[in-house]
Amino acid sequence: MCRNITELRGLEPAANNEEIEAAARQYVRKVSGITHPTDRTRDAFERAVAEVAHMTQHLLDDLPNRRQPPKTVPPLRRPEVRARIAEREAALVE
Repeated sequence: MCRNITELRGLEPAANNEEIEAAARQYVRKVSGITHPTDRTRDAFERAVAEVAHMTQHLLDDLPNRRQPPKTVPPLRRPEVRARIAEREAALVE
């Protein structure tokens, strides 16, 4: 499986929509082989991301609590990843 997808079950605080969507996006990228959707593939790609995220939320809601948190911290909870995202967003604004 894609090593960029981390476990979301058992996080404290619970996984948020942004983290669930990021995992769904990684999954769809992996199974579709599409890293950067084109105009021709964007609708199908984004629809798949939304559906996978939706089902992931249902899955996390339906599973019992974990005894211990996951061993890996999701990327969006890592300061260095947040800093890279902020830099990218700032560059887009300029």
